Amino acid sequence: MALHLPPLNPATSSSTALPNRHEPKTIAKDLSSPSGSFKNCRTMTEITKLHCQIIKRGLNDKPSTVGGLISSCAELGTIESLEYSLKALQLFMDDDLGMLNPYMFNSMIRGFTSCGLGDKAIWVFHQMVFVGVLPDEYTFPFLLSACTKSAAWNEGVQVHGASIKMGFEGDLFADNSLIHFYGEQGEIDCMRKVFDNMSDRNVVSWTSLIDGYVRKDCPKEAVSLFFEMVKVGIRPNSVTMVLVISACAKLQDLELGEKVCAYIGDLGLEINIQMVNAVIDMYMKCGAIEIAKRMFNECVDKNLVLCNTIMSNYVQHGLPREALDALDDMIQCGLQPDRVTLLSAISACSQMGDFYRGRCCHSYALRNGLDGWDNICNAILDMYMKSGKQEMACKVFDCMPNRSMVSWNSLIAGYVRNGDVAEAWNTFNEMPESDRFSWNIMIGALVQESMFEEAIDLFRVMQLEGMKADTATMVNVASACGYLGALNLAKWIHTYIGKNEIYCDMRLGTALVDMFARCGDPQSAMQIFSKMLKRDVSAWTAAIGAMAMQGCGKQAIALFNEMLKQGVKPDGVVFVRLLTALSHGGLVEQGWNFFRSMKDYGIAPKIIHYGCMVDLLGRAGLVAEAFDLIKRMPMEPNDVIWGSLLSACRIHKNVDIAAYAAQRLAELDPDSIGRYVLLSNVYAAAGQWNDVAQVRLQLKEKGVHKVPGSSSTEINGKVYEFTSGDESHPEMTHVKPMLREIDCRLRDAGHIPDLTNVLLNVDEQEKGQLLSLHSEKLAISFALVSTGEGMPIRVVKNLRTCSDCHTFAKIVSKVYNREIIVRDKNRFHFFWQGLCSCKDYW
Repeated sequence: MALHLPPLNPATSSSTALPNRHEPKTIAKDLSSPSGSFKNCRTMTEITKLHCQIIKRGLNDKPSTVGGLISSCAELGTIESLEYSLKALQLFMDDDLGMLNPYMFNSMIRGFTSCGLGDKAIWVFHQMVFVGVLPDEYTFPFLLSACTKSAAWNEGVQVHGASIKMGFEGDLFADNSLIHFYGEQGEIDCMRKVFDNMSDRNVVSWTSLIDGYVRKDCPKEAVSLFFEMVKVGIRPNSVTMVLVISACAKLQDLELGEKVCAYIGDLGLEINIQMVNAVIDMYMKCGAIEIAKRMFNECVDKNLVLCNTIMSNYVQHGLPREALDALDDMIQCGLQPDRVTLLSAISACSQMGDFYRGRCCHSYALRNGLDGWDNICNAILDMYMKSGKQEMACKVFDCMPNRSMVSWNSLIAGYVRNGDVAEAWNTFNEMPESDRFSWNIMIGALVQESMFEEAIDLFRVMQLEGMKADTATMVNVASACGYLGALNLAKWIHTYIGKNEIYCDMRLGTALVDMFARCGDPQSAMQIFSKMLKRDVSAWTAAIGAMAMQGCGKQAIALFNEMLKQGVKPDGVVFVRLLTALSHGGLVEQGWNFFRSMKDYGIAPKIIHYGCMVDLLGRAGLVAEAFDLIKRMPMEPNDVIWGSLLSACRIHKNVDIAAYAAQRLAELDPDSIGRYVLLSNVYAAAGQWNDVAQVRLQLKEKGVHKVPGSSSTEINGKVYEFTSGDESHPEMTHVKPMLREIDCRLRDAGHIPDLTNVLLNVDEQEKGQLLSLHSEKLAISFALVSTGEGMPIRVVKNLRTCSDCHTFAKIVSKVYNREIIVRDKNRFHFFWQGLCSCKDYW
């Protein structure tokens, strides 16, 4: 029976043809053991010469000769040698099928597998079975290795079944190969089942099993297996130790890693460079950087892999300078950087913003042909962007032969980082296709630029495009919603996260707490906060911020104390939120106590903390004390500090200090509109109309206008915005009659408008008219008309609400039995039954 093999490619100049068996003798050697002679051959030329001599002597028909030839070709492991052995096997099969044996096919399978041609090795096995040669105990390990390297899952499972049918179940070598095969495929259940059914296990069995768990990212199970292995008396080898140490690195458990490393000495294992590399990587990933650095410096036989390990870890730990120092040492040792080295070096340059060294890395890549790798080009592009060299980054992008998704995203992220959102948007629209990361970059960019409505709109487009949101998406969306103050949207976002099973990590949980706090729903904010399994200082800061929005100073103090009890160390940001809460709550003494206690936590008060104290004292009417604190500050006051003092002067009518604060503000920020407006309001409140006219004349000469007050309210998912004094709004036909009704009912309730809030020198009747058209009054009136009885009313205002509008909202809440929530520039006001949560202190 002849085997019809597929046609082989004709010999080329790079291949070797089989010698003619009828050639005359030219070489005379002792060929008593041809197979043994083949073992001494080291090149293809030697093999072909020896084969030629064997043919001339007529010894080429012996199975041992053919087996030796195939084995030597397999050992050589080149395409040329394997092709030659396949032709030899075909000729032998044409002559005598009965002389074929498993050794010939096993050698071919092993050769193709070692050469990376797993599919070809599997094909050889099919031919072996087809011609009736039964596999032996060596066939299946070689064949499973082929299935592993070619990721041939279905073929591997069939081989497993065939090995059982042919009686090789329980063979140690075959079972070890099966464990390795299933482990490589990530099928840890199948891998474990094979292992558990083994009657005999050796170090290879245990090591292959541990390897499978490490590959599947189950480091805890891998380490447990190691200790179990030692317990049953199996001595680990160097490969086992490398795997287990790498598992400890993934766990970032230094104590466990050192416990495992102790076995190296206890077992008397010889330390090799791979083991040293694993140990250094473990120490780096566990944060023991100094120990890893010392080990690296003491290593006398550093290789490229070890240098790459230390460099990549330095970069991951945000130590770019150390990474570049390691690169310098590496070059001095005569090691040539490869692609992995260059990636770490470029990333280090990106972190440092070191354009010069980054450009040197780019030049090295060009000289050594490494610029053809996509990840190298992407890293260079990112480096130029982070160095502020946007034009050079664009040139790299334009010259890239293969612009992957990462390339496009790196370019967009670079534009966003450099503040060029318009160009980022244009590039985003030019992308041939986009992924979730692309959408996240753009949504985040819009939030960063305070384009909150546009960010929400883009998120909706993302949904329509069928792109599934993730945790990062929802952090940005929650942030945008919080700044908009849209509670209905906030509730929808929270529901959307739950329905779509989006993982709510600590960062997203914190964003949701902040979102609900900014939307005036502290109850929902605190419910989410209480359900968070892990809370860092940012989460506690968001919760304390929710109390600050409400002016609940005492609750903020309770949260801060609870945070300390749970062992969370405060930072400067949490003190800002705490002092803000105390300011809004009027808790001056407590404010001073916490401000002074900052040094106990190793925090030096910064200018923002002094600003909080100035605000606290100013709101409490202690304007002189606030002024004195400013004079005693260890740093120069900025425009925010003087602006805060000027606001306090306006509230408490301190004209002298207001004039001084306005002068200092003018020196720091000559173009500030706010100082003119505030000073004008101070003079107006004091009735100094000549001074008001002078300030407003200066404002007019600058060609600028006061920002008008505007208030918005959300009705049935649509936001309606009203501007103070603007009677052209399309809804005014509904608002005006409601305003007249409210005016009558409030007059009956004893309300007298506070005309001092009109800072214009006009008669009282005109003042009353102007006062009635304040934006929050228009928004509240429209909400009363547009919503059902008992429904809460929510209003967001761009400026601080005036005292008359504050009184207006209190009385309306009682007369109309409505809860009214107003978020102004500084805080939330919760009005109910004639009272406000701020206790008239804001």
